Amino acid sequence: MPLPSIIDIARADLYTQREDLEAKYAITQVDHILRLRDMVTWCISNCDAKDRQFVDEIMQRYGISKVTAYADLKIVKSLLPNLSEASRDYHRWRYNEMILETYQMAKKRKDTKTMEKAATSYAKYNRIDVEDETAVPYHMIVVQPFFPTTDPRVVGINPVPNIDERIKKLTKELGASNPDTLNIEYEEADMNFEEIFDDPKEESESTK
Repeated sequence: MPLPSIIDIARADLYTQREDLEAKYAITQVDHILRLRDMVTWCISNCDAKDRQFVDEIMQRYGISKVTAYADLKIVKSLLPNLSEASRDYHRWRYNEMILETYQMAKKRKDTKTMEKAATSYAKYNRIDVEDETAVPYHMIVVQPFFPTTDPRVVGINPVPNIDERIKKLTKELGASNPDTLNIEYEEADMNFEEIFDDPKEESESTK
């Protein structure tokens, strides 16, 4: 049985305790997982950092080569597919922390004006005055079945008698007066219309 790759291990046990990791994997793999865990945390805290900054940081922390650093960067990126969402969550949390720090500093100075502004900003940002939205019961929504058809009556339009003949007649008349329309390039659709729509002859007979 082949050994799991480091990325598979990271996806399954990135935040598993070291003791449990050592019981399941080789020590070199455990050290690698812990390094990846550390850098994932660093990425979330430094969500606007560039690749070069990541490489410099991990090389400085762990003394690894640049090739290994870039390999770890690739793994970390695959572990954070929703990094942008994590970044927004981090910035929301950081904003609240800054507002609360401002409030506490103003409170120590007895600066009621700044306290009021910080409290107002906190309430507005977190929408405290807005009632909690009721969750939409999506599981109760029944999907309507739709079936393709060439019968216009399904949308309230009466079928035109001899529609195929009228189309041919109009095509001939318009083609004679506007010959350029007959030379328009187009690509044939790669599908079997008979499998999608009913036989037009059968439909025309049913409408008579």
